[in-house]
Amino acid sequence: MKKWVYFFGAGKSEGDGEWRDLLGGKGAGLAEMTRIGLPVPAGFTISTETCDYFYKNGKKYPSELKKQVVDNVKKLEKVTGKKLGDPKSPLLVSVRSGSARSMPGMMETILNLGLNDKSVDGLAKATKNERFAYDAYRRFVQMYSTVVMGMSKEDLEHRLRAMKQRLGVKEDTAVPASGWKELVAEYKQYFKEKSGEAFPDDPMEQLWGAIGAVFGSWMAEKAVTYRRVEKITGLLGTAVNVVQMVFGNTGDNSGTGVCFTRDPSSGEKIFYGDYLTNAQGEDVVAGIRTPVRLAELEKIMPKAYAQLEKVRVKLEGHYKDMQDMEFTIEEGKLYMLQTRTGKRTPSAAFKIAMDMANEKLINKEEAVLRIKPEDIDRLFYPVIDSKVDKKTLSSKIVAHGIDAVPGAAVGKVCFSANEAEEWAAKGEKVILVRRETSPEDVGGMAVAQGILTATGGKTSHAAVVARGWGKCCIVGAETLDIDYKTKSMKDGKSGKVVKEGEWLTLDGSEGVVYADKLPLVTPGISEGLPDDHEVGRRHSQNWRAHQRGHAAGRAQGHRIWRGRHRPDAHRAHVLHRLRVPGKGSRTATRDSGDDPRR
Repeated sequence: MKKWVYFFGAGKSEGDGEWRDLLGGKGAGLAEMTRIGLPVPAGFTISTETCDYFYKNGKKYPSELKKQVVDNVKKLEKVTGKKLGDPKSPLLVSVRSGSARSMPGMMETILNLGLNDKSVDGLAKATKNERFAYDAYRRFVQMYSTVVMGMSKEDLEHRLRAMKQRLGVKEDTAVPASGWKELVAEYKQYFKEKSGEAFPDDPMEQLWGAIGAVFGSWMAEKAVTYRRVEKITGLLGTAVNVVQMVFGNTGDNSGTGVCFTRDPSSGEKIFYGDYLTNAQGEDVVAGIRTPVRLAELEKIMPKAYAQLEKVRVKLEGHYKDMQDMEFTIEEGKLYMLQTRTGKRTPSAAFKIAMDMANEKLINKEEAVLRIKPEDIDRLFYPVIDSKVDKKTLSSKIVAHGIDAVPGAAVGKVCFSANEAEEWAAKGEKVILVRRETSPEDVGGMAVAQGILTATGGKTSHAAVVARGWGKCCIVGAETLDIDYKTKSMKDGKSGKVVKEGEWLTLDGSEGVVYADKLPLVTPGISEGLPDDHEVGRRHSQNWRAHQRGHAAGRAQGHRIWRGRHRPDAHRAHVLHRLRVPGKGSRTATRDSGDDPRR
């Protein structure tokens, strides 16, 4: 019998980190973290081969899949000591996507699956926290309605905003249990009106609905667009990860975060990330609340932070590359939910590769191979011309935000991703402005010169996607009031108003938003490249290495060099400086399809 489902939990896993093609990046990461003894919630992964079968057979599942899923649910119940749908102490699970290549936010996730009118009371009694239980329930009903049934996110968000307005509160954390109960009832009524059916109470029915939605999201427009932009081909599809829920929204001793083992913008060896107290994972990534910096966690929960620091060291040493990690803290206890090789800016790619070679974490050859031709192209971020005097710059400041991706960008303001695509197709330069971006905005993000959001932090959806593309981005400009109806934005501090179609300049290095079209320049080599004197001393020797073409295995790299970079002296100099010093080492480049960081 062919195996379609792979279990992990209780310190054992049926796969490992090398099985990315079969388990997807997330599933392989969960299996590997379990195998090396990190605190990972138990669960199972339905393989990418299942997704491939699904699309090749009229969206039908393999005959063996149902039994394998049921058997693994029973195994999960045994490991956790809880049961799906149990009215006293229910097992809840998340259902998440995960392909072999990172596609941040482009496919679907459902949290808190297993809740119904009986199990929500059991969760409230087991945790002695009715407010938390009904908050979890409304999140699940909302996600299931939009992700599985395709109902309007905006309709449900409108009901949430109206409820908060009635209660006179601004933050979700201030909504009492009674408010969440009321909203769950509203959501269920909406579900029945739109679908003609009652919201499903059977956890296994919920699970199969979620599995189908995740497989379906592989061919969603946003996912297809992202793969086209990123030139991702040759994958079987997405895996489905069913994992025991852990909760960051049980109170002030809980929270969730996203972190990197090094700074993905600069490459510095510092612990970098965002954290939200009393929140679930999607709150950080979606950017609906602006998080605090990871360093604050050390003050709030020093014990959990110290444990996370150990995980950081262990994972980077294990994978020998900068890691992008997701974690949840439930009542002071740390759980790791994901690790993957982190996306980074071109300048960070250079610094991380050289630093890791100097730290003996990787060898010198590997350091060179980690740099793609695209990294070299993107290294020279445009900046605002220094000839613009400070007084003029100061007078044009509209707002300040968080410097998510460096460089500068100029374009006409557009508040819709679809319109941004239309404008760009006509040759217009566009700045995409959103309260927060979602995966549905990916087409507009791809064509925009820069991205500006009013909420979110450096690990929000906007920041992560823009960083992977080397695209100027400012997030968390919280003083901006963005009005989609009037197609305008007003800054609460400066009082300035900017309307759609007007010029805007973003300084992603400083996090400053300027009115009008400011002149940009491309920096020279000394400004664009991380300093490394020893590498610089050897650049002439690298030139001779390039000219000789030492081995057939490097032929493709040299073709890239000759075809794309020889005419540009700056880029030539960068290529020569890529060489990490050492006797007998050689310079090489890697074809973009083999990028180990993706």
